[in-house]
Amino acid sequence: MGEKLLEVKNLAVVYKTDLEVVYAVNKVDFALEKGSTLGIVGETGAGKTTTALSILRLLPERTAKTDEHSEIIFNGQNLFQLSENEMMKIRGEKISMIFQDPMTSLNPILTVGDQIGEALRLHNTDNKTDAQIEARVDETLEMVGIPAFRKKEYPHQFSGGMKQRVVIAIALACEPELLIADEPTTALDVTIQAQVLAMINNLKQRLNTSMIMITHDLGIVAQTCDDVCVMYAGEVIEIGTADDIFNADKHHPYTVGLFGSIPNLTVDTPRLSPIDGLMPDPTDLPVGCKFSPRCPKCMDICTQAEPDYYVEGSHKIRCHLFTNE
Repeated sequence: MGEKLLEVKNLAVVYKTDLEVVYAVNKVDFALEKGSTLGIVGETGAGKTTTALSILRLLPERTAKTDEHSEIIFNGQNLFQLSENEMMKIRGEKISMIFQDPMTSLNPILTVGDQIGEALRLHNTDNKTDAQIEARVDETLEMVGIPAFRKKEYPHQFSGGMKQRVVIAIALACEPELLIADEPTTALDVTIQAQVLAMINNLKQRLNTSMIMITHDLGIVAQTCDDVCVMYAGEVIEIGTADDIFNADKHHPYTVGLFGSIPNLTVDTPRLSPIDGLMPDPTDLPVGCKFSPRCPKCMDICTQAEPDYYVEGSHKIRCHLFTNE
């Protein structure tokens, strides 16, 4: 076991409005070791992005409420106990995030060089001169495959893949200990996806950065992740090493459904096998197992009581199918 960089304990988040309460994340627990990559997988609405934003404390103040018993321990420090000024020193320098859509992540009226330099100036603990900061901006752009002379250009002058590279450059400018990548390739075509993923992997190894990779693509998980956390309806329903998730004999029916939705190039099938039904309404979650309305192996107990974790080594499955074993 390596040294733990991040521990998320009992994380629960709701969004409250005058009309309803959305139960977005429900008692999530996981840990990340230094230098490793954790993949968080699940459908849209599973609570993946809310979990990531909770780590950086970037949830909307007026509507988002975090349970008082929730803890996010980073380098032995509970982030929920820090002031906003203390958190500002951590964001960008210690923990960075690559946001989902590069089109909306970049400021259209600032050059890309200014946007990378902003992070460096904000966390300028070494009292670097303007010339040194500009040199670092050039180095960071070159590191993500963009010529340094393009730093004076604006976001609209870049393609979608190049914008995503700029966003990655901003995230890595201060060489953070933890990088959170929230579906960094969703808006890109397949060839550019492969380039961006290879680049993120190379930079992670070069800078010895730990990473949380949020995605709904199990192919990306297989390429990049050491450990995998499968989320459904705001809960962790299966967690383990990548080997546990891809090669173990036992899996949560939802994980089986995710694998069944992937086309197999070696088998001739007329149709894919999607998971029937839709994600439950987060304002009115089912009693018992949240996956029970869609589960092909649903039993009576599944609609009455929440399952405990079945544990086998590093592999945990939250399902009534296995808890009696």
